[in-house]
Amino acid sequence: MRAPAIRWVEQDQHAGPTTAHYPGRDGGTMMASKKDEQRSFRRLLAVEPGSKVDLGEFDAGETFGRDKDAAEADLGKILARLADLQSRLWAEAKHRVLVVMQGIDAAGKDGTIQVIAGAFNPQGTPVTSFKVPSPIEQAHDYLWRVHQRIPGKGEIGIFNRSHYEEVLVVRVHELVPEERWRKRYGHVRDFERMLTDEGVTILKFFLAIDRDEQRQRFQERVDDPAKRWKFSFGDLEERKRWDDYRAAFEEMLEETSTKYAPWYLVPANRNWLRNLAVGEILADTLDDLKPAYPPAEEGAEGVKVE
Repeated sequence: MRAPAIRWVEQDQHAGPTTAHYPGRDGGTMMASKKDEQRSFRRLLAVEPGSKVDLGEFDAGETFGRDKDAAEADLGKILARLADLQSRLWAEAKHRVLVVMQGIDAAGKDGTIQVIAGAFNPQGTPVTSFKVPSPIEQAHDYLWRVHQRIPGKGEIGIFNRSHYEEVLVVRVHELVPEERWRKRYGHVRDFERMLTDEGVTILKFFLAIDRDEQRQRFQERVDDPAKRWKFSFGDLEERKRWDDYRAAFEEMLEETSTKYAPWYLVPANRNWLRNLAVGEILADTLDDLKPAYPPAEEGAEGVKVE
């Protein structure tokens, strides 16, 4: 029996926090209707503000009734849409779009970016990978280096990891006191509010895999000579902190998914489903911006070039 699709229970004024009901590994207690399966990924995967998140009950292998072969054909159409939309966005130079990718090690951030950004003109698609801060970056506040990488008009900027590391790895490794990192949820909400007020469209994707899937992907890196360069013994040390990272991810999603900068919780065990979901959500969001080619110079139509 297939697990149910994600559903969100509306919060009534007398109830406690909204509860997120996820696809459970054992089939759960709530079956998805055919109508639910046909809903867009943007509605299915959005983490509603105020919701509680339990990644332990989330089925990272969920397909929502999609078929792999059909999905791969659909992805081709979505990538064509993305190419057209980005071309218009770049030419119009009006909108700014920020795409954030987060997930545990081996969740598929690089692979997703390779597929989705492959549809775009690289001139208008800066990709930033945030690694350990440099001495200069450490001499400033933690958002200093992030603000410099916010996309300009006409650009779709992609963050491979992001400012959210400041409530993830910083928390798990106790790099700063809890009193300090906990305040950063509010900082980040305010930062993203400012960006959206200034015209930046923000989409945040959390790619969720389960622990066994991570084990298999690490083993593939070891066994495949072409992938072995990706393997690090440090990854095994981080894997021991799985439960700590899970708690950090859950609170990050709960505290920072907003109407103006939503998180999308993407089942990422299956690469084809992950790519389809991210591509569709991004294409639908760009469609809403209605990017258009700017008008040609007056008198250009009908000119004969000699």
